[in-house]
Formats: sequence, structure tokens, C-alpha cells
Amino acid sequence: MRSAKAFGQELFDYSSIQRFQARDSAPMNKAFVREPEFDGKAYCPQCGSLGVGVCEATLDHHVQEAVRSRLADAAWYCGFAKCEIAYFDLFESRVSVEELRMPVYPKDADAPICPCFGFTVDDIEADVTEGTPVRIRELLANTKSNAANCRVLAADGQCCMREVQRLYMAQISGRGQ
Repeated sequence: MRSAKAFGQELFDYSSIQRFQARDSAPMNKAFVREPEFDGKAYCPQCGSLGVGVCEATLDHHVQEAVRSRLADAAWYCGFAKCEIAYFDLFESRVSVEELRMPVYPKDADAPICPCFGFTVDDIEADVTEGTPVRIRELLANTKSNAANCRVLAADGQCCMREVQRLYMAQISGRGQ
């Protein structure tokens, strides 16, 4: 039997080394693998879009009572307009757009962008047509008031101003102004 000396220590035969190498290449039991730390990000199980975390009050306002119990208190909103999933949680529970109490933007383009004040895409188009963002400035002032309840009324629990500004700028650049 041939043997080898490992770093000047005890002798090993080649068959022992081969058994050790074969054992190391076997798949590791997942019970001993540490799961990665949750970073707060969740992706829609349907389309893969990054979800937006929403609070329990948002879910209670938007999700029909009959299906609300499907979701945990911590859930995420899928903001991708063409995705049929509205809310999901980490336990693979889902609520579809059809299971919401009312239409929400961007899932329904006719729904108000701002549910707090009823601001719609038509309001943006009117401001672009008139050349002055009067309605958008009024909305901006309203969003800073106590009457704004974005956390509950908006489907994603976020203020609408970022989306309103994005749409306004897209329409202006599309018209060549």
C-alpha cells in the first residue's frame, strides 16, 4: 500500500484521502446551512417585482373582509400594473386584484392616483394641456395637510406625489415641451 506524508505529520494511505475527498463533495444537509438574514425585501411571487411593505391598516382598508385573514399582518404590495397579484406575504399567501374592495392605481389606470383627494391621470393631462401644473401644485399642498391619509388610503401606503411627478414629466417630454 502506498502512503503519503501530510505536512510532516502522520502517514495516510491514498485510499483514506480519496474517501475524505468523496465525503467533502457530497451535498451538505440543509439542516446545517444557515439561512440568510431577512433584509426586509420581498418579491412578488407572480411577476418577481420588488414589493412595497404595507401596514395592517392599509390591508384592512383595501382587502375584502372574506379574504383578509389569508394575509399576515406584515404584507407587501405589488405595484406592477400588469400583475394580477395585489398583496402577498412571506408565507406565500396572495390577494388578487379582483379581491380588493375597490380599483387601485396602477392596477386600474382609471382609478385615482391619489385616493386621498381623487387626483387622476386626467388631472395630469389637463395640467399638461394647459401648460401650468395648477392641479399638481394644489395636490402637493393637500398632501402636506392633515387631510392626507396615504398610509391607509393608498394601495401601497405611500404618498402619490412621486408617481404624479413622474407621469407629469413623462407627458411633458412626450409632447416635446
